[in-house]
Amino acid sequence: MNQTAQSLDAQPSAQSAPNPARLSVHEAKRPGLEDARPFQQQFVIDRKAIRLGARIIDIVGLCLLALISVTALGAPFLDVPLGVALPYMTLPPLVVWGMWSAGAYRFPFTEKILDHMAKVALGASLTLAALLSASWLIGLGGDFMYFAGTGTLAGVFVLAAHAHHVSWTKHLIRKGRLSENVVIVGATAHASRLIERNSEDRELNIVAIFDDRLGRAPHRMHGVPVVGTLDDLLAWDNLPSVDRIIVTVTSKAQDRVRLLIERLRYLPNRVVLLLDLEDYNPEGASLAEVADAPAAYVSGAPADARRAFVKRISDVAIGAMMLAAFSPFMLIIAALIKLDSPGPVFFKQKRHGFNNKVIRVWKFRTMRPDRKAEEGIITQVTDGDDRVTRLGRFLRKTSLDELPQLINVLKGEMSLVGPRPHAVGMTTEETEVHHLVGDYAHRHRVKPGLTGWAQINGSRGPVHTAELVRERVRLDMEYVNRSSFWFDLYIMIMTAPCLLGDDTNDR
Repeated sequence: MNQTAQSLDAQPSAQSAPNPARLSVHEAKRPGLEDARPFQQQFVIDRKAIRLGARIIDIVGLCLLALISVTALGAPFLDVPLGVALPYMTLPPLVVWGMWSAGAYRFPFTEKILDHMAKVALGASLTLAALLSASWLIGLGGDFMYFAGTGTLAGVFVLAAHAHHVSWTKHLIRKGRLSENVVIVGATAHASRLIERNSEDRELNIVAIFDDRLGRAPHRMHGVPVVGTLDDLLAWDNLPSVDRIIVTVTSKAQDRVRLLIERLRYLPNRVVLLLDLEDYNPEGASLAEVADAPAAYVSGAPADARRAFVKRISDVAIGAMMLAAFSPFMLIIAALIKLDSPGPVFFKQKRHGFNNKVIRVWKFRTMRPDRKAEEGIITQVTDGDDRVTRLGRFLRKTSLDELPQLINVLKGEMSLVGPRPHAVGMTTEETEVHHLVGDYAHRHRVKPGLTGWAQINGSRGPVHTAELVRERVRLDMEYVNRSSFWFDLYIMIMTAPCLLGDDTNDR
C-alpha cells in the first residue's frame, strides 16, 4: 500500500471526518456490509492448546528415549540401580523445563522459525550441559559416554520435534486458522492502534468496523472497512460467525459506553471493552489481552480452549457409542413411524445453536407433516394436542424422538449436554421468547445439548408462560456458569431416570 492510501485508511479517530477530495473513485462510496472482510474458518484448537500439546509431545518422546536407553543397558528396568537410572529419569522434565524457560513454548505469531529454533537449542543445550556435568562430577548414570550419547539424541529429538511444531503453527497462521473473527465498534484512535498492532501478529481477523457516528467516521482504517451503525451490526446475518465484539470507544465517554454495552450485552457473542486502564477499572470484569492491548470482558468470558477440546472429544466418543448402541432401536422406530402415519420419518426444524447460529435439528417425526413448522414453531404442543400421532405420544413421552440429534452432535452443531435448542420464532403468550428474558441470548454462548441441567430439573417440553421461560433460562445460565466434564457426566447419568419419571410436562 502506498503512503497516501495508508494515511487515508489509518485516520486516527471517528472525530475526524474524511476529506472527500482525497478519496479515490473506489472509496467515494462508503463500504456496506457486503464489503466486510472474509471470515476465517478457525482450527479446532488455539495457541494455548498448541503450547500444551507441544509440551506433551516433547516429554512423552523424551521419556520413551530415556526408557529405551536404560533398557538397552542389558538389565531389566526394575533391576537397574537408582544411581544409574536417576539421570535418565530426570532428563525429560529438566529439558522441557529448560526450553520453557527459554520461551520455546510461546509460539508468538510473528516469531521467525530460526528464532524459535535458537530458543529450543539454548534451553535444551544449557539443561543437558548442566545435567551431564552433574552426572560426571557425582558419578551418576553409569557409563558417562553412553549417557552423553542419550543426551545428544535428546537434543536432536527436540530440535526435530520443534521444527515440526513451529512449521505447523506457521501454516495455520498463514491460513488464518488461529485468528479469531472479530468486529470493532467505534472508529476511534483506539481502534486504529489496535488494527495497526494486529497487523504485526495477525492474531485477530478484524472483519469490519461499526460506528453509530457514521457521518464522522472514515471509510476505512488501515484497510478495514467501516460498514455501518450498531443497528446494522445487530441485524447482520453474519453476526453468529463473529467470535468477539471489541468496543473501542474511550471509557471517558461514559454515557456512550454505557449505551453501547447495554445494547450489546444481550448478544451471545463475547463483548470486550478496550481499556485505557489509568482512567477505567470495570468492577467485576475479568481481564484478558486483545492483540497485546488490555481489555475487559463485559459480556461473556474468555474462551476456554482446553474445556472446549475435552467437551468435543467426549461428545464424539460417547455420541458415537450411543449412536451405535441405539441404531437397532432407531431402525425399528423409523419403520413404526412409516406404518403409523403418512409422511417422512424425520422432522428437521430450524433452531438456534451456538452464537444464535441457525441449525437444522433432527428428530423423529411425532406430528402430522407441517412444512411451516420446519422453518419455525407456530404453536407449542399442549396436552392432548390432536396434531401428535399415536406413536408420537409415546416417543415424546420417553424422549426417544430426540435420538436422531446424535447426528447433530457428531456434526459438531450440538453437544451431548447443554441448553436445549429452541425453535426459530418460538413464542410464549404470543411473544417471542427472547423478548421475555433479557439474558435469553446468553444461553447460546455454548452449544445446545441433547439433554441439559434444565431438563433434569423439571424444565422440559413446551414453555407456556413467561415465568416458565425465565426459570428455564435461569437453569440454562446456571449450567453455562458451572459447565465441566464431571458436571456433564452427572447430567447424562441423571437424564434417563428424570425423563422416565416425568408425568407432569407436556411433551
